[in-house]
Amino acid sequence: MTISRRHFSHLAAASTAALAAAASTARAQGSGGNPSVKWRLTSSYPKSLDTLYGAGPSLAKIVGEMTDGKFQIDSFAGGEIVPGLQVLDAVGNGTVECGQSYAGYYIGKNPAFVFDGSLPFGMTPRQHYAWYTFGGGKALIDELYDSSGVISINMGNTNGQMFGWFRKELKTVDDLKGIKMRVAGFGGKVMAKLGVIPQQIAGGDIYPALEKGTMDAVEWVGPYDDEKLGFHKVAKYYYLPGVLELEANNGFYINKAAWAALPPHYQAILRSACAATLLEMMASYDAKNAKAVGSLVAKGTQISVLPPEIIKALRKALEEVLDEEAAKSDQFKRILASWRPFRNEQHRWFSLADARTEMAVYTQSQ
Repeated sequence: MTISRRHFSHLAAASTAALAAAASTARAQGSGGNPSVKWRLTSSYPKSLDTLYGAGPSLAKIVGEMTDGKFQIDSFAGGEIVPGLQVLDAVGNGTVECGQSYAGYYIGKNPAFVFDGSLPFGMTPRQHYAWYTFGGGKALIDELYDSSGVISINMGNTNGQMFGWFRKELKTVDDLKGIKMRVAGFGGKVMAKLGVIPQQIAGGDIYPALEKGTMDAVEWVGPYDDEKLGFHKVAKYYYLPGVLELEANNGFYINKAAWAALPPHYQAILRSACAATLLEMMASYDAKNAKAVGSLVAKGTQISVLPPEIIKALRKALEEVLDEEAAKSDQFKRILASWRPFRNEQHRWFSLADARTEMAVYTQSQ
């Protein structure tokens, strides 16, 4: 049988079209296509905190765009579905499919959650993600969330924070005794060692408590969010360095059953979207805080530096609290055994590299 050039061209075109159709069908069958999925996301934050809360809508937008609108996520602020500090429970029990929160809010359930949030004298965002990704942290954190029926993916970080707002000046450790302070996570346990009475309340409730005098001090995030919440109106002294939180990792919480029901390519899209919102939040805070601190000073805020005596006492208190918690919980002890030496290595390296270089540059800045 002979095949003319014209017939050969027709056969080649037909074969190419058939192969393309088969490949398209295989992709659709392998991935399940783009099924329609609709989730609700509950946040720990009010909408007024646009950078923190905004990570949720940003994630939803990315996911929608990557699935041609088939995977929709509706975002709700703290209190619209459940109170801001109940996000982990709401996701774990299936009230909602997903949520956005800070792990340090849940140390009452398990103190080890703090390792996924932030620790006083802990690690910067870069150091934390180095531990999480290459230091064995992810496996330990995944195990922690598994017991709550939740999958967690890093989705945001506030970067380094300020120490907090105080009505009165701090000169010695004794000045901290009896102060009622809103301070989240492990920071509260550490401050309590120095006589502080820690309070943990959601962001939207902090200003009224400070204004009414039911609290004397507050640690929240940094200049941009703190100015939006108006703390400078009722507390004059804004202290640094932010040794209580060198970072604050935010997690995207997903109900395990809801996660398992997703096709693999939707799971991959969620991971990619979280990576994008993580970078977006960090960049946004760096840009906004630099401007907001100048605005706060112009409004009468006094930027103050903690005395070395207080910093030293806080570090001693932290290590005591870590050892006490490790003695109570094998899980906490295992995570601490990974986290603590990794932190020490990172601090040594960064003190040689980034910290010295940055200070050399900053002292020459105009």
